[in-house]
Amino acid sequence: MGVTFDNLTKAEFIQRAKNMLDQCRKGYCVTPNAEIVYEAVRDADFRELLNGASLVLPDGAGVILGAKILGTPMKEKVAGIEFGEAICTLLSERKGRLYLLGSKPGVAELAGEKLSRKYPGLVVCGTADGYFKDEAAVIEKINAAEPDVVFVCLGAPKQEKFIKTHFDEIHAVLMIGLGGSLDGYAGMVQRAPQWMINLSLEWLYRLLKEPKRLGRMMRLPKFVLMCYKEKLRRKKNG
Repeated sequence: MGVTFDNLTKAEFIQRAKNMLDQCRKGYCVTPNAEIVYEAVRDADFRELLNGASLVLPDGAGVILGAKILGTPMKEKVAGIEFGEAICTLLSERKGRLYLLGSKPGVAELAGEKLSRKYPGLVVCGTADGYFKDEAAVIEKINAAEPDVVFVCLGAPKQEKFIKTHFDEIHAVLMIGLGGSLDGYAGMVQRAPQWMINLSLEWLYRLLKEPKRLGRMMRLPKFVLMCYKEKLRRKKNG
């Protein structure tokens, strides 16, 4: 339906990212779930931002289901929050520098403290919350910190637009859009139990924890219906 993904395993995505860091090959990574894809299918500009990324991770069971419905199954779901931790591991091995941008005031700092303790060798070189109005000042602050990687956690599509707009200005090898991951790294939000993750029920856990997400969650059945309609359209057209 116009949104492209890299059909890789988590290990393969990590290797791609490692190669980019080793070669100082600049790029950006996006982590679309079904909600994001639903919006991208209807928004050509947003779709172009996603498709232009160096790495596009299938973040969510809905994306995996949609690909299966359309006859283009993917190897596995790759959660953005897990990919981010894998990047921290890569950086810790080389004393790499990470900048955290996003979430409410104080969250990025807390996430940085916890990640630094969890990954010895990782240098969290700076943080900023997502409630800024002067983008130029934020970019200046990021560049002054000299990061190798920037986690941009502003929510979609704001984070993707920020990355694309300032891609040439920000002097980092890799920028990654990670939505609400900083809240997870900071311990403000707990992930679902592993058994629910294994059963692709992480969305249900989040809904039970945050009932106000119901409106957003309604995009998931709409997305699945959209995939079935596309499948029927293709069948009808031969």
